[in-house]
Amino acid sequence: MALHSMRKARECWNLIRALHQGPEAALAPQKDAVKRVFSGIQPTGIPHLGNYLGAIESWVKLQDEHGSVLYSIADLHSITVPQDPAVLRQSILDMTAVLLACGINPEKSILFQQSQVSEHTQLSWILTCMIRLPRLQHLHQWKAKTDKEKQDGTMGLLTYPVLQAADILLYKSTHVPVGEDQVQHMELVQDLAQRFNKKYGEFFPVPKSILTSMKKVKSLRDPSAKMSKSDPDKLAAVRITDSPEEIVQKFRKAVTDFTSEVTYDPARRGGVSNLVAIHAAVTGLPVEEVVRRSAGINTAGYKLVVAEAVIERFAPIKSEIEKLKRNKDHLEKVLQVGSAKAKELAYPVCQEVKKLVGFL
Repeated sequence: MALHSMRKARECWNLIRALHQGPEAALAPQKDAVKRVFSGIQPTGIPHLGNYLGAIESWVKLQDEHGSVLYSIADLHSITVPQDPAVLRQSILDMTAVLLACGINPEKSILFQQSQVSEHTQLSWILTCMIRLPRLQHLHQWKAKTDKEKQDGTMGLLTYPVLQAADILLYKSTHVPVGEDQVQHMELVQDLAQRFNKKYGEFFPVPKSILTSMKKVKSLRDPSAKMSKSDPDKLAAVRITDSPEEIVQKFRKAVTDFTSEVTYDPARRGGVSNLVAIHAAVTGLPVEEVVRRSAGINTAGYKLVVAEAVIERFAPIKSEIEKLKRNKDHLEKVLQVGSAKAKELAYPVCQEVKKLVGFL
């Protein structure tokens, strides 16, 4: 009887302690009590095959593995380049529909619109004042984008990695899923967390990267470059919402080489190896098994095999996107509810930061 009473008392104390730590801590599994995952995606254009395999697919898995997960539709980031207001508004809703159709579940994760949580920009300004200009100018993405655009670039384009750091640190995130091209920006996030902690005392966790298992999906037209939404060649990227006919056409026009055999050798056969990697990813088969099953098929025929596998993978997603886009009210409600949840987490953190910095 005494043992039973002690056990009940311990359970009550654990519940009270969890509630003081926040509602998300009370609901999270014990193994995830100190973990929070954060990531974001810009609402510019329909996500392509590379976005799906490199980010969105892993997001769906992460929301099942961790008790506190936030996914931001990063509309503040999107205006680092000129945007048509009407197009941007629609793109935010379209991206919401895409993420929901791909399996992001608002009951398991917080899906929200970045600009609806003002604390992002408040923390970003504080962090901007802690970083020196040369550090931002040496980031490879700044160099690549300004070289490509043949101009100096805007201040928004220069400082968006600091806003990205604020996005992550605002929720005291412990883990961030990133692709290979974001590793340098994650180093900046970690550096800013450490700088803040050194100056004001231990406050922010130093977040760790979760490298996605899928390597960068290459352009179908240039195997030396990654697949990109902004590629001027319309045949270079396969979008989630492409029709079966469009997908077949894009794979038929995919750049390979003059050897007809299907092999996996990224160093020597970039185009064919990209097709093999895509085929393996959408079917869930190992690369070696994909190559074995493709014995006797020439590259022209193999392109159609890969196209059919992608069509099959995207068919139910595409159907769900079309259904969701017909219900604008539902999409807006998802973002409103998610943004309110995000703000509940962000507000106390931002207030504490302002106190530490010296604001009244």
